[in-house]
Parts: sequence; C-alpha cells; structure tokens
Amino acid sequence: MPSASLKALPSMDELRPRTVTDQIFDVLYDRVVNLTLPPGSKLSESEVAAQMDVSRQPVRDAFYRLSQLGFIQIRPQRATTVTPISQEAVLQAYFIRSALEEQTIRHAATSLTAQNLADLDALLDRQEAAIKTDSFAEFHALDDQFHQDICKAAGLGFVWALVRDNKGHMDRVRYLSLSFGAEAAFSEHRTIIAALRARDPDAAALAVRDHLGHINDILDRLRLDRPEVLG
Repeated sequence: MPSASLKALPSMDELRPRTVTDQIFDVLYDRVVNLTLPPGSKLSESEVAAQMDVSRQPVRDAFYRLSQLGFIQIRPQRATTVTPISQEAVLQAYFIRSALEEQTIRHAATSLTAQNLADLDALLDRQEAAIKTDSFAEFHALDDQFHQDICKAAGLGFVWALVRDNKGHMDRVRYLSLSFGAEAAFSEHRTIIAALRARDPDAAALAVRDHLGHINDILDRLRLDRPEVLG
C-alpha cells in the first residue's frame, strides 16, 4: 500500500505539459477519426497555422505525427491529404484491442464491486438516451467511457491507455457505423455487464470478443455501401 504522502502525487498525465504541437495534433486527429475530415480531404500547413493562430513549425510537426500513424499522406510539392481507411490498419488495431480487452474483462469479472456494476448500469442508461435522440457522437464517447471505466475499475487503467493509442483506425470505421450499429453495440454492452455480474470470466471474454469482432461485419458493409472511403 502506498503511504499517505505518495497517494497525493499527481499522475504523469497531470504533470506532462501539452505543447502547441500536441494541441494541434489532438484537434486534427479527432477530425480525421470522426470523419469531419473525410478521406481525400486536403490539408495545408499555412491554412491550419493561420486558422489556429500559430507558426507553421508545430503544424508541420503535427502533420508528421499524423503521417506516421497512417492518417495523412505528405507529398513534397503536392497537397497533403487525409488517407483512405486502411483495412489492414483497422484489423491490426482490432487484434491489439481485442487481445488487451479480453484479458482485462477476465480480471474484471472477478474484481468489480457492486458499486462498479451500478456505475456501469448508469452509464448504459446514458447510452440508451443518446441512441433515442440520435446523438451518435455522444454515444461514441460513452462507448469509449464504458470500456475505459471497466479497465479502471479492474485496476488496469494502463490498458485503456494502450487501447486508446492503437484504436484510431478502428474508430474511423466505428464512426461510419454509428447510424446503423449503435443499438447493436448497446445490446452487446448489456451482455458484457450480465457476464460481469455473473462473475463469469469466460462469458465476459466471449462477449467482448463478439462485441469487438463486429468490426469485420462493418468493413463488409462499407465495401458495399462506401467503397470510396476505403483504401
């Protein structure tokens, strides 16, 4: 057990300053992932710098970070563009996320408290309300919170940090599916909680595997309905 003095120490996230580059990266990352900047969108260093009232260097650095993650393509003397959704990158992200979350949910099934489960139930009530009002962006945020809260309640908050850093390509696909997939995702969350409440690690792991595995079905649908967004 940590001493009383150590409990008061801040986390590294609280200590780490957010640079201008970090802030520009976060804004552009969110817009690429939620498809406010859809595949094929052109990005200009000078325009971003002017709109955000910063110099071009931090914008250039943010562009480089996005390109390293596969979200934009930088071509000298040509327009920088948002990349199509890479199906390979989506499946790689799914592999990482499912492996991490299946092990986490197994631990959660034997460690979550009654209060943890009640908090998750309350969160699902908010998800249901978001679906009823077609607030799909809000549902997406609450979906993330559901998975994050399970990690934290299980004492494995670091897992969500790893998931968050690797799930961006999956999120681009998930955003496209919200109009037709939110209700199914909500139902699957109910199944996950039922397995947690039953203290059944195998059922919980299977529920998470089925929940995340729908990414393949979504890709199949996008190949038919939205082939222009896929690479």
